[in-house]
Amino acid sequence: QVQLVESGGGLVQPGGSLRLSCEASGFTFRRYDIAWYRQAAGEEREFISWISYDGASTKIADSVKGRFTLSRDNAKNTVYLQMNSLKSEDTAVYYCRVVIGVMAYWGQGTQVTVSS
Repeated sequence: QVQLVESGGGLVQPGGSLRLSCEASGFTFRRYDIAWYRQAAGEEREFISWISYDGASTKIADSVKGRFTLSRDNAKNTVYLQMNSLKSEDTAVYYCRVVIGVMAYWGQGTQVTVSS
């Protein structure tokens, strides 16, 4: 079955960096675009970034543009979200998502906390 597993979250000070990973299984990873979202406590889930199936195209939300970058390694079935210059407002649970046909699949999320 389709599985997405996020990892790499944790506690980081403002201005610090983290790299999140989204490892996929159960489908032909190299054929599908992958997106990242985040959800802060008490708020709606927010789109962060998207990468095309071949890694040739990316989209980054304005709220993180210039600080976050997205890449993928199709040989490892993994997408990476590099987060730099982190701010307290980046604190959230981060999720990756794939849409296959009419179904959207989500990972379980990884917590990122930015605090001094």
